[in-house]
Amino acid sequence: MPFPFRKAPAPPDTLPPPGLHLLALEFRAPWEFGAVLPAWPLLQNAPLGDGHTIIVFPGLTAGDASTLPLRRYLESRNYHAYGWGQGLNMGPRHGVLETAKRKLDEACQRSGARVSLVGWSLGGVYARELAKEMPDRVRCVVTLGTPFAGEHTSTNAWRIYQWVSGRDPKRETEHYDLPVAPPVPTTSIYSRSDGVVAWRGSIQAPAPHNPHTENIEVVASHFGLGLNPSAWWAVADRLSQNPVTGAWRPFERPRVPGLQWLYPDPQRGTPG
Repeated sequence: MPFPFRKAPAPPDTLPPPGLHLLALEFRAPWEFGAVLPAWPLLQNAPLGDGHTIIVFPGLTAGDASTLPLRRYLESRNYHAYGWGQGLNMGPRHGVLETAKRKLDEACQRSGARVSLVGWSLGGVYARELAKEMPDRVRCVVTLGTPFAGEHTSTNAWRIYQWVSGRDPKRETEHYDLPVAPPVPTTSIYSRSDGVVAWRGSIQAPAPHNPHTENIEVVASHFGLGLNPSAWWAVADRLSQNPVTGAWRPFERPRVPGLQWLYPDPQRGTPG
């Protein structure tokens, strides 16, 4: 059963998937995770959270084990971080979306406050659409390399999705408006060197109905986005904002010399 999002007014622009040279760079993901240890003292300087609950959704064919390092880091920043609790993410099979909604509702009732949603790749689609359907229970959404602004062929994983989910991605999304941002603060973290998802497919357009939407670029592989120290810092920084009280500010690149390259200038030229 698909999410009840609205029909798109026009199909998204066609984006080619990342080339083979970027796909080959995905092998650097283990080194990105290896950078966590030397970066740990710096990561502990990220803003502390207020103890609210977070649910982290894994990417395609991945499970909660893949998001465990990120969740442990967020717990060190004073959050209650939970996995999605549904095994491997094989697409929105029967019962998956209903279970996700129930878990969100339970987490909200248990904590007595809105819940933040973090999604890696396909998991970010779940997070965004849950927030559209249940905005009164969601504090904010942060996605990592999530393909929501392009056609299904703009990724190098659409055939895998079709195989493991048993669904036609084109038919499944053609009646819905994935690019529309949820009505809550929403941040898309992406990398121009993503070898799986075309980076333009992770760019949020300005949303008149929600000025609290933004894009943050990091230097990472797709498989390393959920394990990359610079992505972790950005996630922690965004989760520390409190839109409920009106205390939300756009992300600011660090001014510390030598660290600005971790978050490239969003105003620089766009390559073809």
